[in-house]
Formats: sequence, structure tokens, C-alpha cells
Amino acid sequence: MSTNLFLAVYLGGGKTGPAAEAWNALPEAERRAKEQQGMAAWGAWVEKHHDVIVEIGGPLGTTKRVGPNGVTDIANLMTGFTVVRASSHEAAAKLFEDHPHFAIFPGEAVEIMPVLPIPGR
Repeated sequence: MSTNLFLAVYLGGGKTGPAAEAWNALPEAERRAKEQQGMAAWGAWVEKHHDVIVEIGGPLGTTKRVGPNGVTDIANLMTGFTVVRASSHEAAAKLFEDHPHFAIFPGEAVEIMPVLPIPGR
């Protein structure tokens, strides 16, 4: 049984990736203008898809990894998330084509994966 829920994880290039370096090299006024343009575009994306957004999510902060050897600080490329409902994996992916995360901001991509049901439930 499918839940039709999909987790979208926003990925960035880190602080030293080519897109981030180009973004940081912009004059401050130009970068601030692009930030405003990007937030307006992101808001428009949310409004356009409000009927399928289950959890708007948000930006992600620093990461701690917990494992058998304890807690460690790590870095990864995840910068944010959103949960959407769609009829298929393909339909969910299409929601993020030309998303402001990478069309305006220096993000690299958005990865979309199904949220699977818990076995036995």
C-alpha cells in the first residue's frame, strides 16, 4: 500500500562548491536582490503547490550523527526538506522542476523519495 507521500530533500554544494563560490562572489547588493527574488519565487512555488504540500519543512542546520561509537559532528549537503503528496514518484519529481532552490539560489538539486509504509502496520 502506497502512502503517496514523498520527501524532497534540498541539496546544496556546501560553502566551497562552485555555485556557492559564485553566489558569495556577487556584490552584496546584487546578492540581497537575488535573495529577495528567490524568496518571492519560493513563496510563489509554495502557493502554486499548496494543495499537495503536506509539510512545508524548512532549512536544515548543522548535523550530528549518532552511531554505535557515540555522537559526532558531520557535514552533508542537505539544506532543507519538504513533504508532498502526489499520484506517483514521477509526479512528485515534476513538482520540483525549475525550483528556486537551484534556479535562483546556489542549490545543486532536490532529491525526491517516497515515504514508504512501516512494515506490519
